[in-house]
Amino acid sequence: MRPVIRPVETCKVLGFLEKGKFNSHHDWKHRFKENSERMRTGSLIEVAAVLKSLVSLSRSKPLSFREKKMLERAKFLLVSELATARNTSSENMEGALVKSLAKAKLQMPVIVEKFE
Repeated sequence: MRPVIRPVETCKVLGFLEKGKFNSHHDWKHRFKENSERMRTGSLIEVAAVLKSLVSLSRSKPLSFREKKMLERAKFLLVSELATARNTSSENMEGALVKSLAKAKLQMPVIVEKFE
């Protein structure tokens, strides 16, 4: 485990969501493997890269079930740690995250769970 990031570092993460570059494999298996490895690093910039690439991908095609789960997990990790670092609510931090993505012309997809 690592300590929670400092408040000033939250600006770097939000800045990455606004302007940072990311690359994503076209092949689902490679993309999922690469994103899984990024999530395991514990780096919030890497988690932000996963979130940004999956949000971008969702604009062009529907995400697979596993990618939807990974997107939700990345969002949860970012929101919870950024909120803790800034001493604010998860709702406020989620709003800041959505605004940062909007500056990159990205919109968080609405994920609807199917219950049968």
